Amino acid sequence: MDFKSEIILNSIADGVFTVDLDWRITYLNSAAERIIGVLKEEAVGRFCAEIFKANICERSCVMRRTMKTGKSIVNEAVTIVRADGKPLKLSVSTALLKDERGKVIGGVETFRDISTEIELRKRLEKSYSFEDIISKNHKMWELFDILPDIAESDSTVLIEGASGTGKELFARALHNLSYRHEKPLVTVNCGALPDSLLEAELFGVKAGAFTDAKRDKPGRFARARGGTIFLDEIGDVSPAMQARLLRVLQEGIYEPLGSTETEEADVRIITATNKSLKGLVNSGEFRQDLYYRIDIVRLDIPPLARRMEDIPILVRHFVNMFNTLKNKDIRGVSAEVMAILMRYNFPGNVRELENIIEHAFVLCRADVIGPEHLPRFFREEREEDKVLKVNSLDKLIAVFIKDVLRKNDWNRKKAAEQLGMHETTLWRKIKRLNIELPSVDGRNSKGKR
Repeated sequence: MDFKSEIILNSIADGVFTVDLDWRITYLNSAAERIIGVLKEEAVGRFCAEIFKANICERSCVMRRTMKTGKSIVNEAVTIVRADGKPLKLSVSTALLKDERGKVIGGVETFRDISTEIELRKRLEKSYSFEDIISKNHKMWELFDILPDIAESDSTVLIEGASGTGKELFARALHNLSYRHEKPLVTVNCGALPDSLLEAELFGVKAGAFTDAKRDKPGRFARARGGTIFLDEIGDVSPAMQARLLRVLQEGIYEPLGSTETEEADVRIITATNKSLKGLVNSGEFRQDLYYRIDIVRLDIPPLARRMEDIPILVRHFVNMFNTLKNKDIRGVSAEVMAILMRYNFPGNVRELENIIEHAFVLCRADVIGPEHLPRFFREEREEDKVLKVNSLDKLIAVFIKDVLRKNDWNRKKAAEQLGMHETTLWRKIKRLNIELPSVDGRNSKGKR
């Protein structure tokens, strides 16, 4: 390398190194010395794997892929181990190194330290969380704003939302923020037990109440004393059990099975359902007096299909979680996978998204989750819903915006509210990204051409 070239390379902020065809380092610039903590004199002549000790050196070296395919790699994240033993996140790019006649004589790699960038992203994601709930949707943040006030009271709370939206997380947040947080939070799935078992589970059993009752067994209300009891799927309980629960709410007392004496129910009651309790009241399936007792404060949890902007941060959250649980180092999902997920309706909501990412972790042996790692139903090509291949950030944003518009019946005002932007900002993005809209825009019931 000539003197001028070396001056130029030593003046840039990115690390640069070159290797020959035997994978020995032939050059290392000043920024590379600073980033990895190794002097040029110590690195030149040694194998690059000895210097960088990257997590992908053995299984999927980026430089090796470039040397094999002839294709450059741009901004791929890797983890290396510095000379002082500290792990370091880098963004690397590679290209072939050729002589004057065009013959390949090695490879060149540039890299930059992205540790600060990753830390800032983690802080940003943390700012989108409340207790264990992660969201950047404005409707969810409206709920976050009032949760502390609701938690301070002892009023009953009804949480309505589809299965998998995280109703139990909201119940736990209310408990953790309340003065009862040092006492137990006890959860009961009312829809999973028949009446006879549910009554015993809730109120307990006295010895001798029936043949197998050899000793007293405290119920969930007793175990939750001083704390909170969370009655999930309250809409599934029978009329007889509804009457028993009404007494607890009205009088604050209950009787264990086989007992003639009442016990005090010193608990905060939170209920949840994936049904419309108001609709069940109207159809005569749920007691109106009980409904009014549990519907003092209601939280309506929007489904994931109505907060699609949460999918990227939830995906990152689940990737980080499963990396820890399964001892892997997967960097994330490909742009194509993100586009597939953004176009999916998620009938199972956040729980379904978590299951999809876990399924992908089982199959993925690479650094990035691709379409081939998703559950089979995503891979089955349907003529009416072919997957859009995304190769740029703008295309991904366009897919997202168009999907939000479609889910809001092409109503730009509603879509803008869901996206957390002004309607004029949304219109500018639609124009810039060349998003095709139908002739009816959905801003009123008749449509507007």
